[in-house]
Amino acid sequence: MFDFLVAQAASHANLKLHCTYGPVYFTLRFGDSSIYAAVDSSGVRLSATPLECDADFTLAASVEAWAELRKPVPKPGFQTLSAMRRTRNLIVTGDMTKFFQHMMLLELLFSNLSGDGRADAEAFDAPEIEAVNGRYLRLNLEGKPHRLYFEEAGKGIPLICLHTAGSDGRQFRHILNDPEITDRFRVIAFDLPWHGKSSPPAGFEAEVYKLTTDRYVGVVMAVADALKLERPVVMGCSIGGRAVLHLALRHGERFRAAIGLQSALYAQDVSLGDPQPERALHRPDIHGGTLAGASMAGMIAPQSPPAERWETMWHYMQGGPGIFLGDIHYYFKDGDLRNGLADGLKDSPCPLYLLSGEYDPSATPEMGREVARLANAVHFEVMEGMGHFPMSENPALFRRYLLPVLDKILAA
Repeated sequence: MFDFLVAQAASHANLKLHCTYGPVYFTLRFGDSSIYAAVDSSGVRLSATPLECDADFTLAASVEAWAELRKPVPKPGFQTLSAMRRTRNLIVTGDMTKFFQHMMLLELLFSNLSGDGRADAEAFDAPEIEAVNGRYLRLNLEGKPHRLYFEEAGKGIPLICLHTAGSDGRQFRHILNDPEITDRFRVIAFDLPWHGKSSPPAGFEAEVYKLTTDRYVGVVMAVADALKLERPVVMGCSIGGRAVLHLALRHGERFRAAIGLQSALYAQDVSLGDPQPERALHRPDIHGGTLAGASMAGMIAPQSPPAERWETMWHYMQGGPGIFLGDIHYYFKDGDLRNGLADGLKDSPCPLYLLSGEYDPSATPEMGREVARLANAVHFEVMEGMGHFPMSENPALFRRYLLPVLDKILAA
């Protein structure tokens, strides 16, 4: 059942490099049977009997679950090891620090992530300067001076784009370069403070970054005011998809419409350790960026092109230390809308349009449908073959869902 691991370990240079970070020993359990694995610079060794060293951890799933993982297009919840763990189709026990240290290696070995992306990346015909302008906005936030980086393209109705936790505005580069959108909308994507090219404020070395509802809403409104945007549309994904709900509740009259991508009232962490995910995401013996990238692999649909998948993961690998952790404080705790406030969405003057990815184990289609019902949303749709990052993981497919929504907003 697991013979493919031996060949997989020799498949390309990056995976070979990750193997050298061993040795790591683990048990693979399927039903009542077990296989024992060792990974080191020589590759992968498998044995039907226990190896010379005790297993660092055990990966346990049913025979059917392991088989589903290996399909070219697995069912939602089975696309990667981390997705299986989120959906409780995989149980990991043992040394969790060791597991998180080697999570990228494990995803590369087991999941269909090893393609190098060259087959779907088309070469440019000639050098070309994109019609995207990047600039810095100087403004005070919570009494402190900040330099906020933003990119914009197009003309027409302002469209503010809010990136996901731990990432930055590069996720919207395809929208910024889409003439069918920029001919009608002035697309603006900014990096939250501490993210991407927006540096932390002076004195950050003495702080612990933590995103809250008030802070997030305050930044968006400060940017809208500073750029003198008149009744913009706001579109956010993941934590941004939660933020558009808070914006509709608090400042609905200021927005022409809100587009929620992967919007949900709440989120529960079931993938980064119990009870404190910070033990994995922000500690000196685990590379937080590599772990973040590997974790996000399980949030992406298996149909997404390899180049876009890996670019999405790369943005996470580049996040500053503790930033992803600080963002999910808002996602998991402070921004939780199961407090009755969501009932006010149906009375907001801001029309709400919701799009949910079929393969997202964090903000599932069912969770998006719940928001749509509570808010009496103008539009709700499940995006087939899409995961948690529609605008970056599969931009060609995403625009098929987004363009009709933008048409409706223009016609309203």
